[in-house]
Amino acid sequence: MPELQTAVQGLQSGADVLFLLTGAILVFAMHGGFAFLEAGTVRHKNQVNALCKIIVDFAISTAAYFLVGYTIAYGVAFFVSAQGLSGNAGVAGFGPQGLTLVKFFFLCTFAAAVPAIVSGGIAERARFLPQCVATALIVGLFYPFFEGIVWNKNYGLQEHFFKARLGEEFHDFAGSIVVHAVGGWLGFSAVRRLGPRLGRFDKGRTIGIPPSSIPWLAMGSWLLCIGWFGFNVMSAQTLQTVSGLVAMNSLMAMCGGILAALIAGDGDPGFIHNGALAGLVAVCAGSDVMHPIGSLLVGGIAGVIFVYAFQAMAAAKWQFDDVLGVWPLHGLCGLWGGIACGIFGLTLFGGMGGVSFWSQLVGSVMGAAYAAIAGFIVYAVVDMVFGFRLAAEDERRGADLSIHRIGANPEEDIRMGRI
Repeated sequence: MPELQTAVQGLQSGADVLFLLTGAILVFAMHGGFAFLEAGTVRHKNQVNALCKIIVDFAISTAAYFLVGYTIAYGVAFFVSAQGLSGNAGVAGFGPQGLTLVKFFFLCTFAAAVPAIVSGGIAERARFLPQCVATALIVGLFYPFFEGIVWNKNYGLQEHFFKARLGEEFHDFAGSIVVHAVGGWLGFSAVRRLGPRLGRFDKGRTIGIPPSSIPWLAMGSWLLCIGWFGFNVMSAQTLQTVSGLVAMNSLMAMCGGILAALIAGDGDPGFIHNGALAGLVAVCAGSDVMHPIGSLLVGGIAGVIFVYAFQAMAAAKWQFDDVLGVWPLHGLCGLWGGIACGIFGLTLFGGMGGVSFWSQLVGSVMGAAYAAIAGFIVYAVVDMVFGFRLAAEDERRGADLSIHRIGANPEEDIRMGRI
């Protein structure tokens, strides 16, 4: 009997390792979506920079999260032997068969999504080194501090503040607030620090800057949508707790966002493809507790929020040039998703219950405020130390040639004498 029990436990551990690894790979693939979404939205002279930023940010994020961030969030450090890391030496904190390692991989892809979100807002005029430094600070320090409070119950806030005073713990199943609102509000601070692109606003008017490639933009959206089912469903982190309800709710919210953005955006392809993402951002927090009809509504409202907020912020009086709309898409739709979990997750509206409107409202606003303040600090520091913005001539020339010394079509650049 002990041998049978050991075999069953080994099978369960191995299945969980494979389950989480699959989720990590799906979310990792989302970073390709971030890259192509940005490459398709920016002007042709900034496409290479968009692609390079996302992959370099991922590498920096992984190193920072491995060395510092994961320890801050979960109290586990990786400075032990490989035998200990794999869970075969009885070292505290490390599950069997490398389970803790794939959990790190999975959560690292979430952490790396935060600077990838910011990247879209500051596109076309940010210098490369300062952004890299900001990524290390965010993923190594600021993001895991908040992540640990929500997902690891650090400092007792979940139990002693949210549950004791507001009725239930703050619920964010897959990161509407922890990842998306945090990324969006960090992006808000970064965009404010940088200022608008040259020529974006002139004499009280907004000058439209068209995207370089709708097909690449659409490809980015599709990659993100596909990977998002790993982002949401695999947030259960074990096979025993996985639920098809999360997949169904994610699907319905995505479709709600698409349809609402189609109508509100008058058929604009940029709004349609980002509407899908708006719905998915909003449903993350409550995807495990809401009814599919509630998720459809949450996604639909998020699609409308994105369209109208994106259009409103483009007004010349605000001088707010968020190239990919990361603040409305992630900051506002993420904030809405955290609050919506406290509405549509209630049994009154067909949800599973176990959530509190006041916990969701307070926790969501706290997360957004924390990220905005953290962003103000981080980007002020890197700006003062390194200088955050490209020189005007480099910006006019384009980040591709100014930073990477090569364009998206090198043969054409040589033929035309640009390099």
